[in-house]
Amino acid sequence: MLKAEHITKTYNAGKKTALDDFSIHVPKGSIYGLLGPNGAGKTSFIRIINQITQADSGTIFINGEKLNPDHIKNIGYMPEERGLYKNMSVGDQILYFAELKGMSKNDALSEAKKWFEKLNIDQWWKKKLSELSKGMAQKIQFVVTVLHRPHLLILDEPFSGFDPVNANLIKDQIIDLKNNGTTIILSTHRMESVEEMCDYVALIDNSKKVLDGRVFDVREKFKKNIFGITLSAVNDSNFETFKQKYEVFNFSNENDLVSFDLKNESDQNNILLDLVHVGKVRSFDERIPSMNEVFINAVGHHS
Repeated sequence: MLKAEHITKTYNAGKKTALDDFSIHVPKGSIYGLLGPNGAGKTSFIRIINQITQADSGTIFINGEKLNPDHIKNIGYMPEERGLYKNMSVGDQILYFAELKGMSKNDALSEAKKWFEKLNIDQWWKKKLSELSKGMAQKIQFVVTVLHRPHLLILDEPFSGFDPVNANLIKDQIIDLKNNGTTIILSTHRMESVEEMCDYVALIDNSKKVLDGRVFDVREKFKKNIFGITLSAVNDSNFETFKQKYEVFNFSNENDLVSFDLKNESDQNNILLDLVHVGKVRSFDERIPSMNEVFINAVGHHS
């Protein structure tokens, strides 16, 4: 859906580099997480896609076509700094922004009705934005962003300002859009959202891409061959023999359940074969690092 090749962007006459030879491929119908610490270059890249600013060098393609003004009508962008008019009614804003994206009034009204029902905001049409809470205003911003049925949806911190119930509601709508063919770029610092929602990620640090790939593959890359194990009915003698063979740590013993971590790079089946002589295996899980751990490890290592 989107291919960015060797994008470089500088500011202050070349003194500040925002993006340095940055390339990613965003598959159609996926949710692609764009991650990085503050100031890494994420917003600069998003602004280039939206043609708010231009890259110094490099090329962006949308569906195989070089990025051009015609693509704007098929892109929805929800910036972190929201951009609605506080003293205009909700309904007038919906129609105004829909018209800017080329929708007819009838189409905009029909689509808005669907979204207002989905998000339980039917009664807000005539209210001014200034009368709404931050979370309510966020819902309106979301509707404005998706109303014209964009092929590419760019969401910058979309859960900011939402309580957990409404954050979950918006998350479900985003996943539903993806399942219906929308390609989504999600920029967020909420790593739990990345794990729950994203198919792919790219991590930018200090203007450079540090890593990218499928979320599962990225997490696998950072694993340290540590397994979490819980046993019952432990044979103490056999357990001592087991501990001499393996690197075992983080013991706990509660309610006749012995839990510990084990570091080992050999075949998991060999560990299990040895464990059955130690006790009854209640759980055996490989410790795959969270995206939060990956983020901290990758950024810290790269820095």
